[in-house]
Amino acid sequence: MARLQIAPTRSNLFCIRESLELAQEGYEILDKKREVLTSELIHIAHDAAALQERVWAMLADAYQALIVARMVMGREHLEWAALSVSKTIEVTIRPHSVMGVVLPAIESYGAPVEIPYGMGNTTVSLDKATLRFREVLAEIPALSETMTTVWRLALELQKTQRRVNALQYIFIPQYEETVAFIESALEEREREETFRLKRIKS
Repeated sequence: MARLQIAPTRSNLFCIRESLELAQEGYEILDKKREVLTSELIHIAHDAAALQERVWAMLADAYQALIVARMVMGREHLEWAALSVSKTIEVTIRPHSVMGVVLPAIESYGAPVEIPYGMGNTTVSLDKATLRFREVLAEIPALSETMTTVWRLALELQKTQRRVNALQYIFIPQYEETVAFIESALEEREREETFRLKRIKS
């Protein structure tokens, strides 16, 4: 690691020692942050994977039911029934912070009425598709919150890892080498001064 190109003076030695101390403190703080973020990410990522898999399965089931309803009722009747849905879930997003990372807390309110369309010109297959999509819709806010949390924690962990690596492998070794060089240069200068004074005295 190349040292900093600065003059070997006592004032520079003091400044570099101070910078080294700050870099070491920063490394310790960021290392703890990295550990917390990693632990949190592993815990949430496991839940997110399970939730995503469940919602994808529910969504596939809902679309399959919709395909059956379309075959039984026809496209036009199905579209008219869909137009009768006027109410959906309302969502509130409240941000909160974990280790400086802003994460969303999503709360949902309300839901569409169970059967938003008239009973005439509809079939049981449409009722089944409606029920399946209602179930998916109820899970979407939780899935959105979990996936956004995983994504933001992963980005923050990546940034923290880069900073930890920069401190550990670049800045701290560079400061340590510079401190060692200045100390060696000052000691050499003191020896030369002592030798010169002895020569003068003799």
